Amino acid sequence: MKSITQFTSKKVLVLGLAKSGVAAAELLHKLGAFVTVNDAKPFEESQDAQNLLSKGITVICGRHPEDLLDEGFEYVIKNPGIPYHNPIVSDAISRGIPVWTEIELAYLISEAPFIGITGSNGKTTTTTLLFHILNQGGQKPLIAGNIGTVACSVAQEAQTDQIIVTELSSFQLMGIDQFKPKISILTNLYEAHLDYHGSFEEYGEAKFAVTKNQTSEDIFIYNADQSAVVNYASKTKAKLLPFSTKGRRQDGISADAERIYWLGEPFLERKSIALPGEHNLENILAAVATSILMSCPKETIEHVLTSFTGVKHRTQFVREWKQRRFFNDSKATNTLATKSALAAFKEPIILIAGGLDRGHSFEEMREYMGNVKVIVTFGETAERLIEFAESCGVKGLEKVENIQQAVHVATELSKPHDVILLSPACASWDQYANFELRGDDFIQAVFQIN
Repeated sequence: MKSITQFTSKKVLVLGLAKSGVAAAELLHKLGAFVTVNDAKPFEESQDAQNLLSKGITVICGRHPEDLLDEGFEYVIKNPGIPYHNPIVSDAISRGIPVWTEIELAYLISEAPFIGITGSNGKTTTTTLLFHILNQGGQKPLIAGNIGTVACSVAQEAQTDQIIVTELSSFQLMGIDQFKPKISILTNLYEAHLDYHGSFEEYGEAKFAVTKNQTSEDIFIYNADQSAVVNYASKTKAKLLPFSTKGRRQDGISADAERIYWLGEPFLERKSIALPGEHNLENILAAVATSILMSCPKETIEHVLTSFTGVKHRTQFVREWKQRRFFNDSKATNTLATKSALAAFKEPIILIAGGLDRGHSFEEMREYMGNVKVIVTFGETAERLIEFAESCGVKGLEKVENIQQAVHVATELSKPHDVILLSPACASWDQYANFELRGDDFIQAVFQIN
């Protein structure tokens, strides 16, 4: 870890706990800052707050005092999920106080360079696949960010001969200042999180932040098949490396129905790739391009691609039972992700979908509903999904209360060679704290079938 004095004897407010807030508070305390943590959860209910207090960190819990910033804070490190219209955050901005996420702290202290990966969909798969290739190739990578491991914790242990493969959300990227990855990746851009960002333009700008500080010594890998991404690529100072799934091209990395090409030359056969679905080809191209740039042997790349079958909760194969195959795609929290999952299968599909109702349309899925023979819905969007599926010509329409019931009903209605797919097209927060718990519930129910 770099020895920096930027925060020595400076008053820093950490707004919001969870894993990132705890890690940021502990790091800043270690760096000599006077740290105050503010979290809405009552102190007696927060073990994290109690632990931080025992280390000499000031803790204010159960409320967000309106006059909190009057104490003279010089920095605010906020939980990524806290919106910028939060009164304390907006007050800090109006006072000219830097408002960062812990990603910025990670960059400031890290001895190792970063690979930054963002996009509306596919960033977790790209991050995980790339990590596996680099690891197999002897590159000693670390993995961090939105994938579940707090970046500023990982950065404290990183060495100069390592690299940190980092999944970055738009929420995290809005809170950076100097953060600059050696290689950045933008997988794609679709409308998402507009309740947080307010507009697609603001969302796109947040994603573009992954490359905004890059220079001509750095590389920006981007989706050349999307005009919005190409537009942002034209604004970076980094070297450009496009990827495309629309056929062979001479620059960057590309693919047709048979092969993947590197700089226009055949690189490997697609038939050897284990990861299913056309939507995953974008992720594969981005990861392979980065691996080549990181000098990974071709044999290593090929070996990983023949064995890597995906990430938990991302079109994850769970079980085959009496010639039915079950897939967990709980990470599909929007219609684009579910559309991609539906497109990955040729077999008849029993779709389990539903969740938090944000009022968004399901029309994006319509052209891919042809293979859906039954839809089993749950959660706040259950009725709307039933209406949508019926308008698509789906004959089997079922509404249940929860995932366990959905798995039971789907199994009862299935026939040999059917795919039973959990791909909710909605966030989980009406019934679950996160999509991981929703997916775990599905997996448990599937293995209870006998």
